Amino acid sequence: INVLKQSEDGDVIECIAVQKQPAFDHPALRNHTIQLAPTHDYHQSGKRRPLAPPQPWRKSGSCPHGTIPLRRRRPPKMSTESTSAGQLLLEESPNYMRKNRSAAGYIYSGVKGDIKVWNPNVEDDDYSVSHVGLTSGGRHDFENIRSGWMVNPKFYGDRVTRLFVYWTVDGSNQTGCFDLSCPGFVQTSKEIALGAAINPITLPGDLTSEITIYISRDAVTGNWWVEYGQGAYLGYWPRELFGLLAAGGAETAEWGGEVYSPKLGQRPHTTTAMGSGRPPDPVWGSSGSVKRIRVLENSAELRFPEYVSTYTDEFNCYDVEYWSDYMPDPEFYYGGPGRSYKCP
Repeated sequence: INVLKQSEDGDVIECIAVQKQPAFDHPALRNHTIQLAPTHDYHQSGKRRPLAPPQPWRKSGSCPHGTIPLRRRRPPKMSTESTSAGQLLLEESPNYMRKNRSAAGYIYSGVKGDIKVWNPNVEDDDYSVSHVGLTSGGRHDFENIRSGWMVNPKFYGDRVTRLFVYWTVDGSNQTGCFDLSCPGFVQTSKEIALGAAINPITLPGDLTSEITIYISRDAVTGNWWVEYGQGAYLGYWPRELFGLLAAGGAETAEWGGEVYSPKLGQRPHTTTAMGSGRPPDPVWGSSGSVKRIRVLENSAELRFPEYVSTYTDEFNCYDVEYWSDYMPDPEFYYGGPGRSYKCP
């Protein structure tokens, strides 16, 4: 089955059979049995209609039953450096993903957050992301899965804010894959396209837009599911892809933003922004933020994490603030403009 749908924003969406998606070209997934839904839906009833932010291409309908939407795109060009802010239990990151992390004795089987959606300024060779994720492993060969929004002109061909997923099993040294651009992630949703535009985005002083991302491990199959919005399951990373993440939970849960640029640590610095492009702003909420942060451990109940720390590796350019005192639900605020009088 191949059905083409033209989106008003210029995207071309191709509906392909679930079993024909790129995931199954991965050697570890040749005999994989597709899991069409999580074993346990924590929304309890499972009968409510899934709720997720609309995507522009859906105005022309959705894909037929038994198919998934695949956004046509240019071949990706992977990156090798980044700067980060607003992550939990996290240390320096010179790669697109992570260089090091602190386990602190916790094992996580899920991570969730409400991410404010912006459309930051991004230079041609750069990208800016806001995400939630899970990580396990050593300094140079960690395993990482994440999802959120991204502006990436080189990968997507424009400066639109788009939904993404990403995974690596070796610290992005030899592996690393956005969306369905290479074998790995198994998509099950026929209504949500990975890499499609997120609409609406936040408008300063007017509209506030957030996306909810929940990544969780299926206790029966060991697959790592991504939920978008409420009850809208995008698909999963099969346990066969991983070593440490297949053996159990993740060592680190993380929330925040990242910027990649070949100009990091140089003068002039890149003008690529993180979040909204404004420094952390917990008063007016004009910066990047992640609210209602939750983790899942060895139970079926999401809870607020006990131990929280922040990190930023270019605090003059991008910063982070964690607010928890006198607040019923602590929040992260992060971001920055890149080049400025404090970051020449």
